[in-house]
Amino acid sequence: MLKKHAQFFESLFFISDLIIISIAWVLSYYLRFYLDPIQDPAFGIPSILSYLGFLFPLWLAWGLGSKWIHLYHPRRIEHLLKELFDLVKVLTVTFLILITLIYFLKGDFSRLTFISFWVIAISGLILMRVGLRKTFKTLRKRGFNQRFAFIAGTGDLGRKVLEKVEGYPELGIHVIGFLTHDRREVGKNIKGFPILGVYEDVEKIVPERRPDIFFIALSIHEHGHLAILLEKLQGHLMDIKVVPGAYEFLSLRGGMDELDGLPILSLQSSPLYGWNSVFKRIFDLLLGILLLLLAFPFIVVISILIMSTSKGPIFYRQERVEMDGYPFEMLKFRTMRWDAEKETGPVWAQEDDPRRTKVGVFLRSLSLDELPQLFNVIKGEMSLVGPRPERPNFIEEFRNKIPLYMLRHKIKAGMTGWAQVNGWRGNTSLEKRLEHDLYYIQHWSIGFDLRILLMTLWKGFFNKSAY
Repeated sequence: MLKKHAQFFESLFFISDLIIISIAWVLSYYLRFYLDPIQDPAFGIPSILSYLGFLFPLWLAWGLGSKWIHLYHPRRIEHLLKELFDLVKVLTVTFLILITLIYFLKGDFSRLTFISFWVIAISGLILMRVGLRKTFKTLRKRGFNQRFAFIAGTGDLGRKVLEKVEGYPELGIHVIGFLTHDRREVGKNIKGFPILGVYEDVEKIVPERRPDIFFIALSIHEHGHLAILLEKLQGHLMDIKVVPGAYEFLSLRGGMDELDGLPILSLQSSPLYGWNSVFKRIFDLLLGILLLLLAFPFIVVISILIMSTSKGPIFYRQERVEMDGYPFEMLKFRTMRWDAEKETGPVWAQEDDPRRTKVGVFLRSLSLDELPQLFNVIKGEMSLVGPRPERPNFIEEFRNKIPLYMLRHKIKAGMTGWAQVNGWRGNTSLEKRLEHDLYYIQHWSIGFDLRILLMTLWKGFFNKSAY
């Protein structure tokens, strides 16, 4: 029954898509030859029959592309953006097949018609998908189009699956119950959902309850039962979804990768790879240069004040650690005596620190001593936004005391950050700073960077922890 239901929807979507791309093809013809203000009548208008004759190759190309990219597989628990991206890929493949075919057949078709077709078709396909998704979500929330599921695994991973399913009623997935490896748990319940049996009983329980989806969410310590479950589930017409036990150890921006068709679970990774890295670098470079130009008069005045009021260099170079643990020299305006750490060694600045100069007190209170770090940003050693870089000797101390501390180095260090604009800077709680740094890495985006920079204009400069 489930298979027939899936085939019905696959056919429905396929036919709907063919109708949309057919309309887009014909509409592109009329837009090009009847509504185009630059159309020259001297060339005449080609017969629509020549364009209609290409509908069959168009349908064939769409069918081949959708089959190749698996466009019509069940997407109940898949993100909408993934489906829309696949639509763009299939339409682009169809587009290229048509152009190639016309080239070899030496057909005389307008290039503007093809461009119009691509734009109209993708717009129509996306609108239809978004509309259908919203319709299905509404129906499923009201109890229609439901799917019933078992969850194998009563540990943290199984409970996480239940939490996700319950948190998204628009998926239309109703959990029947759990299976466990421990017979002593049978008859109990998890959040009101019964534990119906043990893994060995799956051949008896599945035919009785007839679930549509079977989630296998075994902890890493239960993987010995995985082979038993998969063997007993063979031949049953239901979707089988395996949640890897290693997901229990997922800590930072983890997810699934693929190596030539081989799925690989990534437990922790940086958001700065591929185009993300390029976009953030361009953002830092353009805005960094603009800010440096705006700040240059202040940098000149501050340099003169430091030079005329205390001995020592204008700038203070200090070794810090950036992304992936690489050291670099961070620039700051010197705000303390040139021999401030001669007797104490590396220590954090304290409130009313006697080592500060008079100009240094003012600069630190407004965080103006950080302005030279714009040079670090332009050089690519730092970013405008990110976790604040720390000194190597402090890092060696913190990494042994605070779990996950080193994960803050999975992204480029910044002049300002989510922790700083929320008040966790200077000599404040390291745990809270780490919590905010990891939140930033987990949710990074250019928009988030802009938000932090705007908050820095007030919260970052005027802060009671800046001393």
